[in-house]
Order: sequence, then structure tokens, then C-alpha cells
Amino acid sequence: MNKVQMDRIQTGKGFIAALDQSGGSTPKALLQYGIKEDSYSNEEEMFDLVHDMRKRIITSPSFSSEYILGAILFENTMDRTIDDQFTADYLWEKKGVIPFLKIDKGLSDIENGVQLMKPIPDLDSLLKRAVEKNIFGTKMRSVIKDANHEGIKKVVEQQFEIGKRIIAAGLVPIIEPEVDIHSLDKEESEKILKHEIFNQFSNLGQDEKVMLKLSIPTKDNFFSDLVGEPHIARVVALSGGYTQIEANEKLSRNQGLIASFSRALSQSLTAQQTDEEFNATLSNSIKAIYAASIT
Repeated sequence: MNKVQMDRIQTGKGFIAALDQSGGSTPKALLQYGIKEDSYSNEEEMFDLVHDMRKRIITSPSFSSEYILGAILFENTMDRTIDDQFTADYLWEKKGVIPFLKIDKGLSDIENGVQLMKPIPDLDSLLKRAVEKNIFGTKMRSVIKDANHEGIKKVVEQQFEIGKRIIAAGLVPIIEPEVDIHSLDKEESEKILKHEIFNQFSNLGQDEKVMLKLSIPTKDNFFSDLVGEPHIARVVALSGGYTQIEANEKLSRNQGLIASFSRALSQSLTAQQTDEEFNATLSNSIKAIYAASIT
């Protein structure tokens, strides 16, 4: 593990840019960016276009370590290059931004009010490749729809079980048990979730650390006791379908919580914008998300 990067993640001011839409969500991400599905005829062309989009964001002068601590990539982006450097190396060496990798393979069907992660059969080899590509940490997502104690317990157990394997590989896991923002009992789910997360800390070694990526809580500062917990490197928040303005407003009321936004970061960017327009729009978004993250 890179100590300089760990110190920056734990103490740095800024937020994490989530650039990790993968196979299933890529067409939606491209559509939001102004590229229709008839613009590409196969998966390879689609991933070329999405890499161009991400490259445009990462190489923008607005995308800098002054505001951004880290960026989450997906496997295809990790394996590609920007200016003849692998993406993770470009991020750290040219931008001072810490690279993370999305490792989950998507969600299982709803059971007990939750969606567990699908199995990750090639996990060990993927983690080995991530270390070789100078990735700092990983991210994996589950979803909680209802305040079902059994379901939420299973989500947290699965996350931490895989998290231990990630730590053993020399990486820092971002554990993401997302509570659906449209859930009718979201606040109750958050109470159960926090309880189950605290239960897992006894399974971690004294120096083992994880990050948490959580939905912005219904009750302001509900996760503040997690922010200072010794096993937690950082607590970050997902935008979860809120607009950028809504997400920033809610985030700003939660001290110590920083953003890890995806759609809310890129929502106003389009392929049709000139570089000047694109960079100005991205700059405004980055500064607004940063401001909400340093409260």
C-alpha cells in the first residue's frame, strides 16, 4: 500500500470522482453525454466512446488534485492508456489523483429486501492485476431496498468478507452498501446498516482499514461516529440519483462526509460542447462538489 496515498485519502481535502459505469450502465452514461445508441454498433465501439469521454474528463485542466482526491475506474479503463500511460499511472503521476477500481460484477436479484453482489469468480486475479497497474483501492456495490434486518446483515457480511480478501491483496476496499434513496423506510435501513457495520470491525486486524461509500443519510450527521472510527480510512457519499444541486445541498449538511459522485459529477457534460464549454462546465461542477465536501 502506498503510504503517501493513504495519508492523502485519510486527511486530504476534496472528493472522489466516480468514473466507473461499466457494461450495463455505459449506454445510459453515453446518452447523458449526448451520444445515442445508434452511434456505435458493438461493445468495442461503445467502450472506445466511453473511454474518450473519461479521457476528456481526466485530462481537463479542471480535473486536478486541488479538488479531487481519487477517481474510481472500471476494468476496461484500467487496461487502457491516456497519453501512452496506463490510466492509473496517468491519474497519479500527472494529476496527483489516487486510482481506485470497481470490482463487482453487478447485483443479484432482490431477496430479503436487498440485492447482494453477484459472485466475482476472477477476484484474486483481478486484484493481482490491479496491484500491478498501481491501483490503490477497490469499490464494490450492493443495494438495500427495505429495512430487512436479515437482508442488510447479509449485505454487510458479504462486503466485509470480500473486503478482507482485498486488504490481503494489499489494496484498500471501498465498501458500498447503498440504501435506495426512494426506499420508504430509508432511515430505518440506515440504523440497521450502521449497527451491522460496527459489528464487523472486530473481524478486522488492528491496522486493517476500509473506506465506506454510503447514501447521504436521512438524518444529518447520522454517520459521524463512523467518520472517526479507527478502522475507517474515509467515509464518502454517493449521489444515488439526486441531481447535483440536491446531492450537494444534502452533503453540505453532513460534516466529515465527502462526495463520491458519478452522475451528479458528469450530468451537464456533453460530447457536443467545445473544449472551452466542457472545461468550464466541469470546473463549475467540481468546485460545487468540493465546496459541499469540505463542510
